[in-house]
Amino acid sequence: VQLQASGGGLVQAGDSLKLSCTASGGTFSAYAMGWFRQAPGKEREHVARISWNGVTTVYANSVKGRFTISRDNAKNMVFLQMNSLKPEDTAVYYCAAGRDLVQWPYWGQGTLVTVSS
Repeated sequence: VQLQASGGGLVQAGDSLKLSCTASGGTFSAYAMGWFRQAPGKEREHVARISWNGVTTVYANSVKGRFTISRDNAKNMVFLQMNSLKPEDTAVYYCAAGRDLVQWPYWGQGTLVTVSS
C-alpha cells in the first residue's frame, strides 16, 4: 500500500491544523492506520493510531485531548485533527499502515508541521 500525507504548514501556537493521508494500492479497510512524528534531533514517536474499523483509537499522552484521529474507509483516507497546537508539536508527521495496531510496515512521506510561539 502506498501512502501520501498532506496538510502540513506553518501555524501559530493555539491554532488548529488537519493532516490527511490518502492510501492506494491496497485494501484500505484491512489496515490499521497510525500517525507518527519526528522532531529535529529526536527519534520518531507515535502520535495516534486507529483500528481498521475506527472503533479503537490510541493517543500519545502528549496529544491526548488535543488531537483526534479518524478515517474514511470509503475514501481511503485517514486524518489527524490537531487543535491547540504547541511549539513542541513541531515535527515531520508521517502516516503509516499495518495489519494491527503494533507493527507498521508501510510508511508515507512526511509532511512538515511548524508551530511558532
